[in-house]
Amino acid sequence: MAKVTGIGGVFFKCKGDREKLVAWYQKHLGLELEDFGGAIFKWPEDRAEDKGLTVWHIADKDSAWFSPSESSFMINYRVDHLDELLAQLSAAGVVPVAGPESHENGKFAWIMDPEGNKLELWEPMLWDEKNKG
Repeated sequence: MAKVTGIGGVFFKCKGDREKLVAWYQKHLGLELEDFGGAIFKWPEDRAEDKGLTVWHIADKDSAWFSPSESSFMINYRVDHLDELLAQLSAAGVVPVAGPESHENGKFAWIMDPEGNKLELWEPMLWDEKNKG
């Protein structure tokens, strides 16, 4: 049987100035854009212990997980050094809405982009109860 093997892309509309929002993602999250205007992530370049994976999940309709965003989606971005990225974001005036937190599968923090979309930042680690704290 044919089946899905991963996430091939994440796409969403901006609410305002596309170029301004793209520049924010480039500056604060380090996304490198290709000629077509989007970013391409390649798993072989990911040096995390888990060798690269993508989580897919549907939240309940009354979930507060995406709050304070009013968007019906949240994107999880894998990061190589969460503490370092959070320091960079803080220096630029981007304050986490939650975290950082340590869980069995890594470190997490949450920020908002300029259009009010909540973003999850994840420094992945192999599943281990010792990671939690």
